[in-house]
Amino acid sequence: MSERDEDGATRPARTRAVVLHPHLKSERLDEAALAGKVEEAAGLARAIDLDVVHAEPVALSSWRPSTLVGEGTVERLKGLIAEEHVGLAIIDRALSPIQQRNLEKAWSCKVIDRTGLILEIFGARARTAEGRLQVELARLTYQRGRLVRTWTHLERQRGGRGFLAGPGETQLEADKRIIADKIERLKIQIEDVKRTRGLHRRARSRVPYPVVSLVGYTNAGKSTLFNNLVGAGVFAADMLFATLDPTMRALALPSGQKVILSDTVGFISDIPLDLVAAFRATLEEVVGADLVLHVRDIANPETETQRDDVNRVLRELGLSRLIDDGQVIEVLNKIDLLGPERRDIVLNQTARDAMQIPVSAWSGEGVDALLAAVEARLASGRTICDVLLPPEDGATLAWLYRHGEVLSRSDGEEGVRMSVRMSPADAARFAQLRGQRGDGEGAEG
Repeated sequence: MSERDEDGATRPARTRAVVLHPHLKSERLDEAALAGKVEEAAGLARAIDLDVVHAEPVALSSWRPSTLVGEGTVERLKGLIAEEHVGLAIIDRALSPIQQRNLEKAWSCKVIDRTGLILEIFGARARTAEGRLQVELARLTYQRGRLVRTWTHLERQRGGRGFLAGPGETQLEADKRIIADKIERLKIQIEDVKRTRGLHRRARSRVPYPVVSLVGYTNAGKSTLFNNLVGAGVFAADMLFATLDPTMRALALPSGQKVILSDTVGFISDIPLDLVAAFRATLEEVVGADLVLHVRDIANPETETQRDDVNRVLRELGLSRLIDDGQVIEVLNKIDLLGPERRDIVLNQTARDAMQIPVSAWSGEGVDALLAAVEARLASGRTICDVLLPPEDGATLAWLYRHGEVLSRSDGEEGVRMSVRMSPADAARFAQLRGQRGDGEGAEG
């Protein structure tokens, strides 16, 4: 099967898919929230170029152990799947291996759950060696407990492989042994990646530039904002999980101070903790950040829930300190999509809160205010030192320019008098440096 694109060229036909979001009636979700859940699941499917022919919520009184959803739903969808020639059914919940197998038998098509779909997306998006290692570890960990049917990944190594291909090896014990061996090898490789990234972070700390990390719910606009700030040309699109691998660039603030800006993988709700742990090395740039910019899609009806999901994962990563110490600035993105009334409410609210900055990453509105807020927040944690240097001490002068922000300088007969803002660590290093040299005058905090 093939289809023609806009230029008339033929390409393989996309897999036709149905998307179901089962939920308990006791959850009492309103229509807007429920529609948002269904659209998010359908958006995940479209992110790997699936042709979503049908998407719906399914209200249940209780979960059915054999198929998760009730018999009536299974029979009704059986007819739709056959009529629409559906090749894949996506259940926007976690399925047990038995539930997955039973639904596949009933519908005569492949079935994957939410975690499986997210792993497919991660596999399609990973570009760096590190990203591919993380994807493979997460996939194998997920599959290890699901060897109740055949899988395709066991006989060949390629990026983005997953659940959508044909049958593979069928010997259960051989599968388990192969998966266990691969997991152990991947863990060793990922530890090497962690050590390498640690070396890179220590090298940056000696420069030193503060690290500012962008985080946020997937499709909140992080990569668009990243590109607006540094012009990096990072892939940015209106789709879920457009970014997987971390990207880092130098960014000059209004004063000329440089920071390292890091774009990271998007967060999403209902990812098992072991999946988050598998991607921990990718997210370690956030763990070592001096400041976090939490990019929110303020035009999304679920923006508050998405904020809570992101904060929960940040705390699970051990970042409660940054949240509690006010080192997280909320960037309220996509204000260009707000209606006049909602826009006025957001602007009035943020005018009184220095830790919430409204922006449009697409148009650039509010970006100058964001940079000013970043600079102010970083400066609040830095030490101002008054320094008097001998005129001939060019080495120390150069060191101060490299490691601090020179606020003022006056050259006189007595020497060079400067006021320099530095991180507490660099202020201590400077004091130690002057002490080692036996200088009579040093920093005065």
